[in-house]
Amino acid sequence: MCELFGFCAAKNHDLTKWLKEFYSHSPNHPDGWGLATFYGNAVSVEKEPICANDSTYLMNRLSVPVEESLLLAHIRKASVGALEFSNCHPFVKRDAGDRCWTLIHNGTIFQSEVLEKYTQVQRGSSDSERILLYIIENIDSLENRLGRAATSKERFDVVESSIAEIAPGNKVNLMIYDSEQFYVHANMASSLHYLELPDGIMLSTKPLSDESWHEVPLSTVIVYRDGREIFRGEDRHHVYTDPVPPEEMQSGLTALFDGFGI
Repeated sequence: MCELFGFCAAKNHDLTKWLKEFYSHSPNHPDGWGLATFYGNAVSVEKEPICANDSTYLMNRLSVPVEESLLLAHIRKASVGALEFSNCHPFVKRDAGDRCWTLIHNGTIFQSEVLEKYTQVQRGSSDSERILLYIIENIDSLENRLGRAATSKERFDVVESSIAEIAPGNKVNLMIYDSEQFYVHANMASSLHYLELPDGIMLSTKPLSDESWHEVPLSTVIVYRDGREIFRGEDRHHVYTDPVPPEEMQSGLTALFDGFGI
């Protein structure tokens, strides 16, 4: 699986050391790296379909302080989609109202009927890109019915219901930014952690320090703005558990039978 890093705060922080630690995990996730920084309703995306540790560009990028109040970063271990620029995270798309949405995903969509149609229109071949396209279509549909821009709460409701539709049976750890709100969702145990700061929140697939990191609540969409939680959805109970590999299952059965003298 991939790894995610996200940061949301009320003011800029120097995130360089955190990013260096995060990207140091890339030998185990060698299929691409990405970084998104934000400026109002615009995003700057930097990414390559190579291992972060092999990127001269990224080394130079991190040689100067990266000071941001909102940031997303990703290292990819491909499960769906070729090793191409178009399949590297983050993914970005504007809705019909010109709001910019940015998404990073850790997981795999094994099956989802509502996402299948986007294979014909997406730029790359990643299942993660299809998630963003689905959310944008649902936002556009709501605003078309309303005849106005969706409120913060209405956008949250759309994101929550969209994730609930695709999460059953799939690995869906997400971070999304809609130019105002920062959405977080995880549905696999021990696969996303957070560190509370005095004026913000830091999230990472794996803890990046010896400080007091906690697991993100599962199957629950949480939204932050300026580092503070503003919405929290209900627990949808769509927790994903990896199947036991056949060789591990056989090993476990052998040990059990040995215990009974069989």
